[in-house]
Amino acid sequence: MRHLLVLLHRWFGLAVAVFLFIAGATGAVISWDHELDAWLNPQLYHARSADRPDAGAPMPGLELARRVEAAEPELRVTYVLTQAEPGQTIGMMVEPRPDPATGKLPALDYNQIAVDPVTGEIQGRRMWGAISLARENLLPFLYKLHYTMHLPAVGGIETGIWLMGIIGIVWALDCFIALYLSFPNWRSWRKSLAFRWREGGHKLNFDLHRSGGVWVWGLLLILAVTSVSMNLERPVMRPILQTFSTLSAGPFETRAPIAPDQVPEPRISREEVVALGRVQGQKLGLSEPVGGVFYSGMFGVYGVGFFQPGNDHGNAGLGNAWLYFDAMTGAYEGGKIPGRGSAGDIFLQAQFPLHSGRILGLPGRILISFMGALVAMLSVTGVVIWVRKRRARLQQRQRLVTPKTPAREGPVAELR
Repeated sequence: MRHLLVLLHRWFGLAVAVFLFIAGATGAVISWDHELDAWLNPQLYHARSADRPDAGAPMPGLELARRVEAAEPELRVTYVLTQAEPGQTIGMMVEPRPDPATGKLPALDYNQIAVDPVTGEIQGRRMWGAISLARENLLPFLYKLHYTMHLPAVGGIETGIWLMGIIGIVWALDCFIALYLSFPNWRSWRKSLAFRWREGGHKLNFDLHRSGGVWVWGLLLILAVTSVSMNLERPVMRPILQTFSTLSAGPFETRAPIAPDQVPEPRISREEVVALGRVQGQKLGLSEPVGGVFYSGMFGVYGVGFFQPGNDHGNAGLGNAWLYFDAMTGAYEGGKIPGRGSAGDIFLQAQFPLHSGRILGLPGRILISFMGALVAMLSVTGVVIWVRKRRARLQQRQRLVTPKTPAREGPVAELR
């Protein structure tokens, strides 16, 4: 049994090592994506009007979105904050709007813009997630690399998302195999928690891989399970959870998406849906203000988020509350309210906060950065162990198959 598990651990590890190294290394960085992005690209975050005391008062985000669409009718704002942080721009996500004459989508080489809330000037544009190492694209590139490897969709299937989800499943299974193999003798369990720092070399490499994994085993399992939940929620995690708990079905579970070039114009405006969100939020006892609104044309749904300015990422706990409304009728379509719902609902709500560490606030993000570096280290040390053992096996096999060469007799023997 142990021999079989050793083989499974070896081949599971080799199969996912490169991907987990990349995911771990990028995860350590993107825990600070907002801060690093702002440092690299101040034009996308710092409003130029903030440097002019007499520039005037900032406009609401909804008014800025209306002005952007009026100035550039070929695009539609799909996400906007209702209010900017002091001195900061308002970020918006955009998509092409079908040409009313031809019905075709115009080509846009950007999907994100940064707008000065006082002047309405668009300070920067970029294609979020583009395969590019330019300053303005670096953090989004790393973020998307983390969970898709930038693999293209094939036949409507997001191959990168599926690949990383399957790797998460393998990783979760291997966590249990590795834990079992880490304790070959329960009477000498202390060795499985120790590090031979002074001896160095392959002994330390082995301890870093085995003992390093044991010390943080629970956190590794959480990262593996949450990666499955976020990449394969609908095909894998929801069916599993539904065997134990009732799950609330929102519009993204009950509606089929339509093609981007078939998206109709919503009959409900952003201003109207924000008003509907405020009323519904009061009914549900939500204390935070409306902080942002998104439009998903492919599902015909608006989302209204509740958070303070600057907290759109959800910096602690289970994240922000979101309520959903039909974009044609304004009908309330349910929502995601942290801490409310069935046990399965709350489990799903916790997946991103756990994976990102934001559930614990700043200490959690620091911990996830450490864990990302540790996952990369475990991937490297595992491959090093395999290379060393493989070399030893090949050398042993070579010694067994190479015939011994008889010793040559010297000149004296030849004269006998």
